[in-house]
Amino acid sequence: MARETDLEAIAAQRDDLPDASDVYDEDETIPITEVFDERFVRERTRYDSFDELVLASPSDADSAADLETVPHGEWHEFIAETTDFEDEEEFVLAGRDHWVAKRLELR
Repeated sequence: MARETDLEAIAAQRDDLPDASDVYDEDETIPITEVFDERFVRERTRYDSFDELVLASPSDADSAADLETVPHGEWHEFIAETTDFEDEEEFVLAGRDHWVAKRLELR
């Protein structure tokens, strides 16, 4: 279930938003470090990059590319302790909204 965000309210104030197909191709692969870019990570965590956040996690992962090696429970706790978010879901949804806002030039 998606949590309500201010993204819809911000978008509703704009009458010049592009069509989704002009901003994103559904076959496009979005690198995780683009969603969780340095600005997002610096503003919302204790770290300067997503790779640094993953490296600091309680796992053997060295970078975002190794993220799947982080046990889910450990990642959940780590996100709650080291970011502005209560859990991984909030973190992911905020990253998604940040990425969309960037693409739509809302921020």
